Amino acid sequence: MDLDLALVRAFVVTAETLHFGRAAARLKTSQQAHSKRIARLESQLAARLFERDGGIRLTEAGRRFEPAAREALAAGDRAVAAALDTGQAVRIDVWGHLYAPLRTVAQAVQAPGTVQPGPARDWPSAAAALLRGDADLGFGRVHPLPGGHDAGLAQRLVRLEPVDVVVSAAHPLAGAAQLRPADLRDSTLWSPAELTRLDFLRRFADAFRIARRQDGPNLGPEHLVHHVRSDPACFTLFPADAPLPDPGGLRCIPLVAPTPLYAWSLAWRKSHRHPLLDTLLRGFTDAGRTRRWLDYDPERDWLPDTDHPKLATTAPA
Repeated sequence: MDLDLALVRAFVVTAETLHFGRAAARLKTSQQAHSKRIARLESQLAARLFERDGGIRLTEAGRRFEPAAREALAAGDRAVAAALDTGQAVRIDVWGHLYAPLRTVAQAVQAPGTVQPGPARDWPSAAAALLRGDADLGFGRVHPLPGGHDAGLAQRLVRLEPVDVVVSAAHPLAGAAQLRPADLRDSTLWSPAELTRLDFLRRFADAFRIARRQDGPNLGPEHLVHHVRSDPACFTLFPADAPLPDPGGLRCIPLVAPTPLYAWSLAWRKSHRHPLLDTLLRGFTDAGRTRRWLDYDPERDWLPDTDHPKLATTAPA
C-alpha cells in the first residue's frame, strides 16, 4: 500500500485537534473534503481511526497509527527539503509529546517554515539522532545519559514551566485551591510510561517521598486523562500551560511550597552549529524575556538536582 501523505497529514492534524472543523480550518480546506480524506485513509487501512460518537477521539488503531504517521510526515518533509536543497531548514526532534513541546517552539520561532519537526520518543533517542546527524536540534527535557551517550552535545535551557497536579474531581484533595507536593504522599502517582524512563516524575517522587507509584503504556494524552479521571486515588503532573485534551471531570491544581519546574532545553551537536541556530536561540531568548520563562527562585521553586547546572546555560552562547 502506498500511503498518500496528504491523507496522513489530515489524520495527524485531526489527532491533534480532535475536531474535524478545526482540523479542516488549519489545513485550509472544507470540513466535507477533510472528512472524505479521513474516510479514504480509514478505507485504505481497513481500520477505523476515530470514534465519532459524542465527540472525536482516537480508536486503539488510531493511537497505534499516530506515532508512525508523524514519522512518515517528517520523512516526507525531509525528502522535499533534500530535493530542493534549500539548506536553511532546521530539523528539530522533539520529545515529551504528552506535554506538547511544539507550543513553546512555536512561540519562539519567528519563521515557522524554517523548522522541520521530527519524531523522538525520548531524550536518549533524540541524542542518538543528533549525534548521527539525523537532526540539527533537539527540544525537550534534557538529563544526563548513562555511559556518556550525550557526550559531544551542547544544550541551552530556554524555559522553566511550573507544574500543576492533575486529579479526578472525586479525589479527596480536588477542592483545594493549591497544594504542596508533600500533600500528595497518600495518593498514587500515575506515570504514563515506565517510571524509569520518565526522569522528571521519578525524581519528583523520590524528592517528595511519594511511595505509591503506578505506571502504564503511553497511549497519548487522552488515555492519560481518562485514567486519572477514573481513579480518584491517583494523580499525575502536567505543565501548567500545556493543553489537556478533555479537562472535564478533572482538577488542575497549582503546586506551591515549593513549585516544581519542568526544564525545557534546546540541544545540538557541538561539532555542527546549523546556520540558523543563533537566530533560533535569539528567538527563544526574546520569547523567554517577554514571557518570563526563566524566572527561578530557589526559595520558592523546585528543580531536580540534575537540572541546576542548566541555569548556567541561559546566557547567549
